[in-house]
Amino acid sequence: MLYYKTQEEIELIRESSLLVAKTLAEVAKILRPGITTLMIDKVADEFIHDNGGIPAFKDYNGFPNALCISMNDNVVHGIPGNQMLNEGDVISADCGVLKNEFYGDSAYTFSIGEIGSDVQKLLNITKECLYLGIEKAIVGTRLGDISDAIQQHAEQNGFSVVRELVGHGIGRHLHEKPEVPNYGRRGSGMILREGLTIAIEPMINMGTKAVIQERDGWTVRTADGKPSAHFEHTVAIGKTKADILSAFDVIETAVKENSNLILVN
Repeated sequence: MLYYKTQEEIELIRESSLLVAKTLAEVAKILRPGITTLMIDKVADEFIHDNGGIPAFKDYNGFPNALCISMNDNVVHGIPGNQMLNEGDVISADCGVLKNEFYGDSAYTFSIGEIGSDVQKLLNITKECLYLGIEKAIVGTRLGDISDAIQQHAEQNGFSVVRELVGHGIGRHLHEKPEVPNYGRRGSGMILREGLTIAIEPMINMGTKAVIQERDGWTVRTADGKPSAHFEHTVAIGKTKADILSAFDVIETAVKENSNLILVN
């Protein structure tokens, strides 16, 4: 079932989504070689609670933490633990918040210190894929137009699109209809209408599109061990332009102020 939101409900989703952005900015402030992913998760968990929210991922289908933290060849759903960040790592932090009965969801991939030009290109292209998909999130287009825009840009730049994991509708539930694949055919799928809110989240691999789920039941990694990148925004379908409800500017301000991080273009 599809849930179309009123403008008042969209504003509540925006409030949750902006708390996600502020949480990821707090993460960006502390990222450095030597810190563990569990330490990062603790900061995010406390910040969300201190600002009137509830970590959406914690206890969701048994997931144990506030953040999904996925490093290097991990695509998504990495469980925070004793893994330590090192110079040259890339780390995706995916965060969800429940506040005022509505969810927000966003993800950002960070680079710890200097990374190879090929990995930097992967991050840049994945972020560009996100915004190209968002450009198609307007009234009257079709869901496949978002998917096609993402897939074409990724593949034209020599990267591959994960098939097993997709974006999703969002609102009173963390995951709602419709699914939002990062691959597909232009002109296919449902027609997008005002009031629909979705999370668009390209997951792009440097090598093969094939992925493997780890024995922990959550972590998904690339089958060939090559890096993956992940960026996500929560958006509302707009008449002439999508309304981005989450935000990267506050995150990127924190990145610029952290000498251990390199800004994604």
